[in-house]
Amino acid sequence: MPVPEHRGLVSRTLLRENAYRAIRDAIVNGTLAPGERLNDADLVEWLGVSRTPVREALGRLEQAGLVQTKPGKSTIVSPLDVREIRSAQAVTAAMHELAVREALPNLSAVELDAMRAANARLADALRRDDVDAAIAADDDFHAVPVSACANRALETVLEQFTPVLRRVERLRFSSLSGRGSVAQHERIIALCEAGDVEGATAATRANWQTLVPLLEGAVDADQ
Repeated sequence: MPVPEHRGLVSRTLLRENAYRAIRDAIVNGTLAPGERLNDADLVEWLGVSRTPVREALGRLEQAGLVQTKPGKSTIVSPLDVREIRSAQAVTAAMHELAVREALPNLSAVELDAMRAANARLADALRRDDVDAAIAADDDFHAVPVSACANRALETVLEQFTPVLRRVERLRFSSLSGRGSVAQHERIIALCEAGDVEGATAATRANWQTLVPLLEGAVDADQ
C-alpha cells in the first residue's frame, strides 16, 4: 500500500518524535507493507515536515529493525525475519518479567484494578474480533507493571522491540488468537495480589512465551 494521501499529519511541535511514531505505526499496522520502498519525498509530503525529521525517524526505525537502508540507494520496510522476531520476543518477554519482579512489592490496589480493567477490555475486544482494540488493551495491561517499576532503561528497550512483535500480530491475525491470554492475565493479577513474586514473574514469562509459535507461523504464512 502506498504512503497515505492525507497531508500535514504531524504538527510543528515534537516533529522528530511524531514523524518517528507516524511511520512506525504505519509499518506496524500494515499500511506500509514488508518490502515496500520508502521515498523521502513521499514521506515529507505525507507528514508535512522537512526531510531532516524524516531521515532521523528512518534511522531510529532501522535500529529497531523495522526498515532497511542501503546508503546511496533506497530504504525499504524490513521483510519479516524469523530470527529478528525471535530475538525481539525473547528480549520483550525478559523485560516484562523484570518489570513485574521490580514492581510487585509496591504494586497498589489502584494499579491492580487498572490491570483488571485492561484485561476486561481485552476480553471484550476479542469477542468483537477487534484486533486494534485487543492489542491496545493488551498493551495497557502490561504497561501497568512497566510504569510501576519506574525503570527507564527497561521502558526504552520495550519501546524499541515491542513494535516488531505487534507488526507481525497485525499482519497475521484477525484476532489475537489469544482468548487464553485473558485467563493468563487473570492469573498474573491474582499472583500479584497475593504478593507471589516468583509465581507472577513465571506467569508473565509463560504469557509471552505463547507468542513464539504464533509469530513464527505468521512469518511462514507471509513468506
